[in-house]
Amino acid sequence: MTPSSVEINRLRKEIFLAAYCGGVGHLASAFSIVEILYTLYCGDVMRYNASNPGWPGRDYFILSKGHGCATLYPALAMTGYFPIEDLKKYDENGSFLGMHPSIDVEHGLEASTGSLGQGVSIGAGIAMAGKINKKDYRTFVLAGNGECNEGQVWECALTSAQYCLDNLVVIVDDNGMQCDHESRTICDLGDLAAKWRSFGWAAEDVDGHDLEQLLFVLSETRMPKNKPLAVVAKTIKGKGVSFCEDNNDWHHLHFVTQETCDRILADLG
Repeated sequence: MTPSSVEINRLRKEIFLAAYCGGVGHLASAFSIVEILYTLYCGDVMRYNASNPGWPGRDYFILSKGHGCATLYPALAMTGYFPIEDLKKYDENGSFLGMHPSIDVEHGLEASTGSLGQGVSIGAGIAMAGKINKKDYRTFVLAGNGECNEGQVWECALTSAQYCLDNLVVIVDDNGMQCDHESRTICDLGDLAAKWRSFGWAAEDVDGHDLEQLLFVLSETRMPKNKPLAVVAKTIKGKGVSFCEDNNDWHHLHFVTQETCDRILADLG
């Protein structure tokens, strides 16, 4: 993969325009995971076939932090699951592009998510099915750091280690914030990588905006044996737009004036 700032900025621009057209969205949360999604879908990490979405040999991706779907939709469109023009239908009544993902394999959406914590369990179930059926696919789950407050995440972590699910990768978007405030002031989880290791996982810390680091740690040759893998990706909420970065006011998209719209698009080139 050749890292491309142009493609990264294009993805962020499509995220903003989709949210702007729909008038809703979790913009800052979507911006923090752009490089992660770009690596998975454009970096030869995941096996998939956009022209045959139900291909049995595909890897699976579950967006457990479903409120970040404003990134997932453009990533799927850019890789051919549906036309870019469909992004204008974001959150329209009857559209498959809801404010949270709803299962629609034809369009690359493997699970309905949004109830935080559940996506990790869905991914573990898919990974366990792969083991039982002797399939060689991998399952990737992207969760939020605030989501890791959910007890279900850690119940699933124990179970996944117990069953040696070395075909399961959980990526934690560790942007240090959640809906209401900084995560450390709400429920401080401390060293997340160490915590995943204490539950029997292999774990790696990476810069979640560094494409080369992400590509290295997510490559198939780096998968541990007999253990699931947690990748704690340090990110910046609102990454890419100067006045959105580390600014929790942008967790939810509020009214955007034409002036603000122009400033965002200028930041994104």
